[in-house]
Amino acid sequence: MVDDLPLSPAPSRATLNLLVGRVTTIKLAYWVGLTVFEGALPLFDPRPFDERFVWSAAAAALASVAAIYWARVSARTPDKRVGLLPRSIPTIATTFAATTVVASPACLPLLILERERSIEACGFGTCHGEALLLWVAILVVGTLAIPAMFAASMTPGTARSPGN
Repeated sequence: MVDDLPLSPAPSRATLNLLVGRVTTIKLAYWVGLTVFEGALPLFDPRPFDERFVWSAAAAALASVAAIYWARVSARTPDKRVGLLPRSIPTIATTFAATTVVASPACLPLLILERERSIEACGFGTCHGEALLLWVAILVVGTLAIPAMFAASMTPGTARSPGN
């Protein structure tokens, strides 16, 4: 599959702006949505962590599917100025590199919440490791799965401009 990807032309500035903007928006919405959910969950469900964790896992799974679907649709939606995004090695590299630098700090508040959940009602140390594993899974989806779906869903070959 990689052998079929063109090495050129390099993406234009408008293409890079669109690419980074779309993927970053999806990643930020994903992490912010899950952070808000995790922060509010104990307010609406005061049961112990073990009993409400299923809601955290379900919300993460649902948000992950929604974000990955959003990435697929977003990559295939033409822009008025750029047209369709072309899939090439430079655009795929940009998808991963730029959006990781720009959006990844947004997952840190969720890490703080999950760390708090991991020690909830513990006498000493971490007694709910599954909270931290959930954060790792969410980080992997946001850092790898969302951009990978976006990259895989871009138009193969050279994009056509909207006027062509």
